[in-house]
Amino acid sequence: MSIRDGGFIDELRSTENSRLGLYALLLAGIVFYLFPVETAVMTMFKTESAFARTLPFAPPGGDGFTLDALATAWNTLRPGLLNSLLMAIPATIVSALLGSMTAYGLTTISWRGQVGVVVLIIAGIFIPYQAVLVPLAQFWFQVLPGLLNGFVNTVFGFITGGNWQYPSRNGYVQLLQLSITHAAYGIPICTLLFRSYYQSISDEMIEAARLDGASAFSIYRNIILPLSLPMFAVTLIYQFTQVYNDLLFALVLVNEPASQVATQRLAALTGGVVQSFNTTMAGAIVAALPTLLVYIMFGEQFAKGVAGE
Repeated sequence: MSIRDGGFIDELRSTENSRLGLYALLLAGIVFYLFPVETAVMTMFKTESAFARTLPFAPPGGDGFTLDALATAWNTLRPGLLNSLLMAIPATIVSALLGSMTAYGLTTISWRGQVGVVVLIIAGIFIPYQAVLVPLAQFWFQVLPGLLNGFVNTVFGFITGGNWQYPSRNGYVQLLQLSITHAAYGIPICTLLFRSYYQSISDEMIEAARLDGASAFSIYRNIILPLSLPMFAVTLIYQFTQVYNDLLFALVLVNEPASQVATQRLAALTGGVVQSFNTTMAGAIVAALPTLLVYIMFGEQFAKGVAGE
């Protein structure tokens, strides 16, 4: 065997060792991230006595297996899941669409004061939820009802008799208010994501469309919007996850039991004096299913959007 052959074999062994080390690191990462999920699933199918006498991650025995916790969690969360979807889907679509339009106006169209508007939008991302809770509640439950009551009873008083009241306690109205709030709060981050994406689009293509007489709206509809599909996948998945998982705004704006969203019902499910860990884990799994399904169905588009493809 020549020295050259020996060096090649050593290099091959080194490559194989590096690959084995990479696989071992990846396997350790998979175990680290999936271990809590496996523990939750195993606990979900255990009886209370089986949970007390076995390790949390161990599978239930024949006499310790039950579906009662899953049934209880599903029956408790099912109305909240529907309310969450009714609230989150419109808020997600509206914030993504308005964010795309805003980013288009801040990226491909030059006008005075553009930088200041970008700064204000970026600042809006960092406003904490807790800072707006009091003015938000006052707006939806005091300011807006007062304005609408006065306007409707003044303009349409011959119909309402001057007694119309804004239905702020109606469950569907509260879900609508929550959806509008999330849509407005999601516009800044969606705008920032779309703006960074639009800055990579060729200016020559837009200039050619302008030379052909295309209006700003026509350019957006025929050129920018089709090119934005990967970034729409990113913003829709991100925004849906944020809106669906929110609890703070829901606690402030939704107080009708029939209109509570999934996170509110999950909090009520886990907030008892005596903890039922199997029911708690079942509730967490059931509540996470919509976001999990979204990532499974649109994961490829999400990856392409993040990569800028």
